[in-house]
Amino acid sequence: MSSIEERFSAALHGTARNWRLVIDRRLKHLGLSQASWMAIAFIAKHKESMSQTRLASAVGVEDPTMVATIDRLVKAGYVVRTPSETDRRVKLVSLTGQGQEIYQSVWKEAASVRGELLSKADPAALRIATEFLETMLTDIETLL
Repeated sequence: MSSIEERFSAALHGTARNWRLVIDRRLKHLGLSQASWMAIAFIAKHKESMSQTRLASAVGVEDPTMVATIDRLVKAGYVVRTPSETDRRVKLVSLTGQGQEIYQSVWKEAASVRGELLSKADPAALRIATEFLETMLTDIETLL
């Protein structure tokens, strides 16, 4: 029998992976890969333009993978790259009007999935789990 720590780790990993897969399937009609819709969501939620490197880190992919993803998003008209005013080597990415529209579709579908998956959750248990995971995320970020 596995320890509770091992069970927690497996449950966390499996839940996060499968959550993304459910959303990915729901967004298939938009023709977006998981990396693409995640990039769009991170850009939309960030108040300022993000560097490609920071976006890659947020999405959890390597820089070359993000460059290819951004290339596809630029070609689709969802994202623009602009040079940083402070560092010519840095390219900043932001959503276009069309990108904002596709983000609304992504957000609506993600909200629908979230509602379905959390509809049976006890609000108090959900709050405790959320606070625990937020604390854990902060702790993990200090290790990165």
